[in-house]
Amino acid sequence: MKIAVVGTGYVGLVTGTCFSETGNQVICVDIDKNKVDKLSSGQITIYEPGLEKLFLRNQKEGRLHFTTSLEEAIKEAQIIFLALPTPPGEDGSADLKYILGVASDLGKLLKPADYKVIIDKSTVPVGTAEKVRTAILASATEDINNSFDVVSNPEFLREGVAVDDFMKPDRVVIGTESEKAKKLMSDLYVPFVRQGNPIIFMDEKSAELTKYAANSFLAVKISFMNEIAQLCERMGADVDMVRKGIGSDERIGKRFLFPGIGYGGSCFPKDVQALAKSSSEVEYEFKILDAVMDVNEKQKLHLMPKINNYFNGDLKGKHFALWGLSFKPNTDDIREAPALYIIDELVNAGATVSAFDPEGMPNVKQLLGNKITYGEGQYDVLENADALIIATEWNEFRTPEFEKIKSSLNNQVIFDGRNLFDLQQIKQLGFHYESVGRKVVTQ
Repeated sequence: MKIAVVGTGYVGLVTGTCFSETGNQVICVDIDKNKVDKLSSGQITIYEPGLEKLFLRNQKEGRLHFTTSLEEAIKEAQIIFLALPTPPGEDGSADLKYILGVASDLGKLLKPADYKVIIDKSTVPVGTAEKVRTAILASATEDINNSFDVVSNPEFLREGVAVDDFMKPDRVVIGTESEKAKKLMSDLYVPFVRQGNPIIFMDEKSAELTKYAANSFLAVKISFMNEIAQLCERMGADVDMVRKGIGSDERIGKRFLFPGIGYGGSCFPKDVQALAKSSSEVEYEFKILDAVMDVNEKQKLHLMPKINNYFNGDLKGKHFALWGLSFKPNTDDIREAPALYIIDELVNAGATVSAFDPEGMPNVKQLLGNKITYGEGQYDVLENADALIIATEWNEFRTPEFEKIKSSLNNQVIFDGRNLFDLQQIKQLGFHYESVGRKVVTQ
């Protein structure tokens, strides 16, 4: 098939690359000429494990192309994916200006005799498919009413494992009531579900709501476990034991039950906020989501009272080593990353910070500049630090050289926001160690 993908951000680039991997001809379009030039010359613009290999292979095989011309991109495409940003507005609602802007441009380019399926791949509020169709028709110069369908096909990609999620999806959700569109979409996705995972067809509004419901439910699980961790600290229980106890119940499941310092990234915060806003617009108070947002904001700074208490409320002049800047491992995405909130608190209290992250440092340097310092490696930042703070659970942080940590820090103190270390082991090593939902280990 011939496919156009509008937008070369995270979702667009993964979508375009993975569809080209199954033999489709894909052309991706973006208004950012600098980005298009980089992609066309073989420079991948995001970090996602496994993506670069597919990207380079399909470029070499002539199946993956890039352009700044929307007209060129859609000219021969049967299927057009809209993978555009939907940033939160001031009121929390998803801003559709980019999607509706492209929809308006499409209306001027579509031809009556050339049927196309236009797909909302971005996470969008309920009713967006109707708005896209209306925007296309409003700008059309010919009668194209029967020459296109607008379909909702939400993505369920987890940063860090997005290629696997795309190539082997748990399910594919497609919102359309057009039989013609169903046939094209089914043919497109059949290579990805050969193991029997379902392609689920539904109406457009149900598909749009499905994405918000999925992300919001996962955010609920995370926040619930963070609340349980709060209780564990106050009652003397161990959150790891509680997690194993409830995660073994097949009705609950083991995933998304790890406590920590809150969720971040481009999806959960925005999607929970947008669903809460959409609910208020139909005069329904979604109380659980309001609570989830409140819990998560507080959880990002869960380590700060522990740090303040250890240093008797005086952080001025203290120096902290920070491991982890991205909101989760295996990504360079720092959007809503808890580490950024911790840095702000420390700096505002008069402390200094030296940080290391395997992938997130360039983005943080762009955002914070010289507000903090950065290390070439995880051990570089430890020198003369008064304590180590762990904010992201990168694998290389899980089994560090503890003796090197001890010899570098001024105090053998670790504040762990991701519960990376075994309590008994850390006690034997002689650290003062505070984590989330577990007992404090003292020297």
